Amino acid sequence: MSGSHVFFVMTDDVEWTTAGTQEFLHRWNDLGFQFLCGIAVAADDSSKLGTLIGIDLGTTYSCVGVYKNGHVITPSWVAFTDTERLIGEAAKNQAPLNAERIIFDGKRLIGRKFDDPEVQRDTKFLPYKVVNKDGKPYMQEISAMILSKMKETAEAYLGKKIKDAVVTVPAYFNDAQRQATKDAGIIAGLNVAQIINEPTAAAIAYGLDKNEEKNILVYDLGGGTFDVGILTIDNGEFEVRSTSGGTHLGGEDFDHRKYNKDISKDHKALWKLRKECERAKGALSRQHQVRVEIESLFDDVDLSEPLTRARFEELNMDLFKKTMGPVKKALEDAGLKKKDIHEIVLVGGSTRIPKVQEMLKDFFDGKEPSKGVNPDEAVAYGAAVQGGVLSGEGGEETKGNCTLSFVSECADC
Repeated sequence: MSGSHVFFVMTDDVEWTTAGTQEFLHRWNDLGFQFLCGIAVAADDSSKLGTLIGIDLGTTYSCVGVYKNGHVITPSWVAFTDTERLIGEAAKNQAPLNAERIIFDGKRLIGRKFDDPEVQRDTKFLPYKVVNKDGKPYMQEISAMILSKMKETAEAYLGKKIKDAVVTVPAYFNDAQRQATKDAGIIAGLNVAQIINEPTAAAIAYGLDKNEEKNILVYDLGGGTFDVGILTIDNGEFEVRSTSGGTHLGGEDFDHRKYNKDISKDHKALWKLRKECERAKGALSRQHQVRVEIESLFDDVDLSEPLTRARFEELNMDLFKKTMGPVKKALEDAGLKKKDIHEIVLVGGSTRIPKVQEMLKDFFDGKEPSKGVNPDEAVAYGAAVQGGVLSGEGGEETKGNCTLSFVSECADC
């Protein structure tokens, strides 16, 4: 992965009903109309495309990469006060004091109807208010703020303006969710030259330097979504054989299982618990026990309890097993057997959970998942490589591949 640089952006809570936020949205909406009129660029017309950035717009973390040498990592949270918009550690530090005005999990809501049962279920766990606007939660404005930050970060690194991007989405995003993601790009001042599925991008990251024909299975378990993709790699061509998964299964679902008290009305307590559960989950990927400690969590009661890896696995076993259904379906749809898979590529932070790796290894009769790609960076890296191909700025690895073959991808994305 030395040929890429990747910028990390963490999405979490922003209340968007304040006057300051509305002013920001109006400004971006005006800019969006200008871009709608001014930048309709064909994905295969590289002569009109500038440097393309690759963006993995994630539920809890997002990355942006450019197919050039270098490596920059930037954590970024977005928050709003009465007078300013904060991004980065400053926003993260606002969380305990400003929980209702920090937005996260936008990817789970984008492009959905407000009365969607999954949207209604999600809002019970959110400390901020989700507004019904014409029957939709309209999260693309929030996603646009994240995209605009990543655009600015890339511009600062490259020293020039960026207007084009390849953006990734879960394989099972429907047309409305894909269009809402494109709309977010326009609001952020970006021409989304191409949308590709996250498993495909991860496969590019893994297979760019592979010449022999291989069937690979991408297992992408992130913060809020789960994707499985089976692709055949052969000398620079990537044929998508099948995809499966779901937009509501990921690390945050595991976090919710760690408590059973109803603190949904106490936004500050909910935020504290989310943060501590995420920390504990990460620690249990490295050690067998962790202590969950939160001062004055609820009704002035301190929380201090041990949590073992075994207990964490017990709480979430049904969710872990749920991921194997799409794996089986992807194999069936591809017309392949387990023995036909040459490599298993892990993507997404939740694939660091030991039980997840163990279940995959057992299912594939002892085959070890590949450790050749960074699960946090793989999708953005693959999107950046595809951006390099589209713009003609790709490195030696992409020469001779005028286009990467995405058989079965959404043709008009």
